[in-house]
Amino acid sequence: MADRQRWSIFLDLDNTILDFSKAERIALTQTLTERGVTVTEAVLLRYRDINIYCWEQLEDGKMTRDEVLRRRFEMLFEELGLSCDGQEATERYEGLLHFGHWFIPGAEELLKTLAPLHDLYLASNGVASVQHSRIASAGIEPYFKGIFISEELDAVKPQKEFFEACFARIPGFDPARALMVGDSLTSDIRGGINAGIQTCWLNYNHKPGRPDIVPDYVIHAITELPALIESL
Repeated sequence: MADRQRWSIFLDLDNTILDFSKAERIALTQTLTERGVTVTEAVLLRYRDINIYCWEQLEDGKMTRDEVLRRRFEMLFEELGLSCDGQEATERYEGLLHFGHWFIPGAEELLKTLAPLHDLYLASNGVASVQHSRIASAGIEPYFKGIFISEELDAVKPQKEFFEACFARIPGFDPARALMVGDSLTSDIRGGINAGIQTCWLNYNHKPGRPDIVPDYVIHAITELPALIESL
């Protein structure tokens, strides 16, 4: 990047900056144990699959946010043959998620490196109260020029409306110098494509791509991002 012009870089939070998988595992294990579930790896994996399905339903406009948060627990308990108050389980789980944070390796250093050079924005579909608590716990708010959470914008990634709401809040925003970075093809990458900005897929586990969602760039560790931006 010879001219050193600033880029607007939109970063997903969960499993891009903060290790949501670890936080989820701890909170979920306690939530389920308190409700009489013997927590095994199979149970945790099944919850993960149900959770992914429900969030994709939200992204496609087939579920509301409240339905996602409630139904993922109801569906799991139905499969386990147990009764469950989905709303009560959700409230307990989210309460546990408020506490503690863990960085993706290299993510904190990345923010320190990029923030002086570019305009960083957080773009998350997570629950607002949980995300604000985790952001505060991690101490990362000062690195961002803006924090955009779908619950507060009345639109979700990958909807174009989510990104348009973000762009409208950025003075002098130039889509030609904007990049969406995240670990989700269906949310982050499809969203960036819908919004007409460049995209970078953070593909930690070398997952196969999708022919219908093609990112502009692919990296396999967040520490690769500065070099990528330098090359743009």
